Amino acid sequence: MRDIFEEIFENQPLDPEESARRSMRPNLRARFYKAAAAGEGPETFAVLLDGKPVRTPARLQLGAPERALAQALAAEWNAQQDRIDPAVMPLTRLANSIVDGVAPAPGPVAAEIEQYLGTDLVFYRASEPAGLVASQRQHWDPVVEWARETLGARFVLAEGVMHVPQPAAAIAAAAAAIPKGGGMREAWRLGALNVVTTLTGSGLLALALDAGRLTTEEAWAAAHVDEDWNMSFWGRDEVILARRAYRLAEMAAAAAVLDALR
Repeated sequence: MRDIFEEIFENQPLDPEESARRSMRPNLRARFYKAAAAGEGPETFAVLLDGKPVRTPARLQLGAPERALAQALAAEWNAQQDRIDPAVMPLTRLANSIVDGVAPAPGPVAAEIEQYLGTDLVFYRASEPAGLVASQRQHWDPVVEWARETLGARFVLAEGVMHVPQPAAAIAAAAAAIPKGGGMREAWRLGALNVVTTLTGSGLLALALDAGRLTTEEAWAAAHVDEDWNMSFWGRDEVILARRAYRLAEMAAAAAVLDALR
């Protein structure tokens, strides 16, 4: 069964256009099980296919620290039709990456989120036009204020895209909210935070989502202020919107993890 899961899930493309091209080829694995379910495990709730545990590409048991997450994983497997399409299984892809990659080595993952805090999306503001300036303030200022008041992190804002060094104390204060590992539950939270950070370009948006300060919709809108403004001016870009819809599914999966673990 290891070969099956390696073939299905390893090196899957994140680009929706490439995923669409792959889905049109006759190389998706046929569904080989009748039903998926959540089961009890020694440390996690396992995902079972016809009563047998699912293995990740690294041959570790796929399981989640909360029953609701294991049930959501099982639901993705049950939703597959004649063939298994990883492109529509964002939570399973995330779970594989957490179990195989984050749990064994949480340090580099936490460090990557911290690195984003030095060049966070919400620090760099436009000087014009007035509508974009106002939209950035509307979506980003509350997050910066939350970081200052709740995390004790006083960051510096700048106009333009030139790098502005952030105070080490501010980065350290915000980084203290990043989970550092210490069990599967924290590994799942860390992995989900990393996904939100990379999708939005903002460690602060990820931390605010984790803390319940932002909803998924608010965090997603804040991450696309500039893009939405450009499309309101130049018109919709269907290619960008298709890619964004695919990434939103990744975001929703990560947000579901954070919500379940909060």
